[in-house]
Amino acid sequence: MDFFSILTMLGGLALFLYGMNAMGDGLAKMAGGRLERILERLTSNPLKAVLLGCGVTAVIQSSSATTVMVVGFVNSGIMKLEQAVGVIMGANVGTTVTSWLLSLTGIEGDNFLIQLLKPTSFSPVFALVGVILLLFLKSEKKKDIGTILIGFAILMFGMEMMSGAVEPLADVPEFTSILTMFSNPILGMIAGAILTAVIQSSSASVGILQALCATGSVNFATAIPIIMGQNIGTCVTAMISSIGANKNAKRAALVHLYFNVIGTVLFMIVFYSINAAVHFSFMGQSANAAGIAVIHSAFNVAATLALLPFRKLLVKLACLTMPDSAEDVAWEEVAKNGNVMDARFLEKPAFAVQQAKHAAVDMAEFSKQAVFAAMDLLMEYDEKKAELVQELEQKVDRYDDEIGTYLMQISAKQISREDSQTVAMLLHSIGDFERISDHAVNLLEVAQQMQKKEGKFSKKAVEELKIYEDAVREIVSMSYHAFEEGDLQEAVMVEPLEEVIDYLDKEEKKRHMKRLRKEKCTIELGFCLSDITMNLERIADHCSNIAVYMIQISEDMLETHEYLDQVKQEENESFDVMYHGYREKYALPD
Repeated sequence: MDFFSILTMLGGLALFLYGMNAMGDGLAKMAGGRLERILERLTSNPLKAVLLGCGVTAVIQSSSATTVMVVGFVNSGIMKLEQAVGVIMGANVGTTVTSWLLSLTGIEGDNFLIQLLKPTSFSPVFALVGVILLLFLKSEKKKDIGTILIGFAILMFGMEMMSGAVEPLADVPEFTSILTMFSNPILGMIAGAILTAVIQSSSASVGILQALCATGSVNFATAIPIIMGQNIGTCVTAMISSIGANKNAKRAALVHLYFNVIGTVLFMIVFYSINAAVHFSFMGQSANAAGIAVIHSAFNVAATLALLPFRKLLVKLACLTMPDSAEDVAWEEVAKNGNVMDARFLEKPAFAVQQAKHAAVDMAEFSKQAVFAAMDLLMEYDEKKAELVQELEQKVDRYDDEIGTYLMQISAKQISREDSQTVAMLLHSIGDFERISDHAVNLLEVAQQMQKKEGKFSKKAVEELKIYEDAVREIVSMSYHAFEEGDLQEAVMVEPLEEVIDYLDKEEKKRHMKRLRKEKCTIELGFCLSDITMNLERIADHCSNIAVYMIQISEDMLETHEYLDQVKQEENESFDVMYHGYREKYALPD
């Protein structure tokens, strides 16, 4: 094997790793937040958790990525540690899919269909279709499919390059003697662990081992301990990811490590004990790509079946290794209340977008609670409720800063058009949520002023104000629910109600002026009423903004004012029906 063969092998490895990364990124982008939602809605059913972990890993082609995401979910409180165990076990099984795909390189036969199954036959077709989709089509999803196909083709081409480059090593005695050294189970396991830890991908290290099989010098006695070590080496990524996380997230990474270490030790003890008594005949045979895939799958499935019933013991072991302190308990409370977004998700931006959406929904809920509590104070002042409004507003401010920063980090990544639209919508909406909570504090201050001066509105004014408040409560609930569910039909219903609230605002001012002239209201109370109606009307405006952003993004519109003018000026029968319906519902008494 000369210098140029080494260059070819390294080039093949580079293409292999790049292809795997491109394919995984394309799959994750195409799946968007669906995989995240599947993981998030896990039940306590351990079998379901294993199947989901397996499925997600098979899709994104990386057990490390799945485990890192799980660490992030546990860190942010979305997933419990007990749920994470099943997903981690399933991820180990799901990662074996790659080795089965790579085993197709070993298919032999003259039959046309068999030849067609070989990567050298279908990879160029995948590459051609992928390039066409990527360069000539505008659909974002089709471009993602193109990325997946090209990534797969590059991966297979890299595999072929590696196999071709190492084939001459079969005639090199020194290489054969090195591999024979790895037949020692302990040395082989260490070698597999180090290789996987360095490249941080068990799928890639298994692929390298499958490529080495082309030399014919790798027998099963050498391959088996290396595969065992590869499962331990893949834990490095999750362990690195857990640095700086809370205790539960670190425990999730430890569960991953303990599962692989215990599974490997048990497998090796049982396997080599039986081999000592029976002497498996296949151990001396040359390994092939398919054989490697079988061993990789058999080990991970066996380890999962053996350790799944003892998942609680794995959790206890992780908790004993990393016990709680008083500071950790305090941090857990902050995490529960703050739903802190995790930087780990930025490696897979589609998941990060969903995490930001979750945080924005929490922010919206706090904002809504603040507004409703502030409106209650206008009718009946309560000191505890006043403190609650202040606390909620502070939470909303914190969310605004954190989500804004997180969204800017996401926007710097390569994200799909759909995710880009979601990021734009969230950036607009969180500003409105924050302003709405500010208006809630303004209403609180009016209530405090009235409480201090013992001012009370007339019976008529109170009756009108309650109708005004009910309309604002409905528009807040409607726009927030539309935002949370992504319901465009509900978003369309917001603007007609906002127009009615504008009408109520003008009408209330007219009636107030009449009461002033008749001396049924004081000037001081008039200022209070003016502040209340102004803040309520501004809250409705911000609700309208949220709904309009959703509609604009879905229909690729740009200017808010243009959209609103279009809705109001054109003959819009459905808009008119909704508008008049709200006018009747919130009609002020004569």
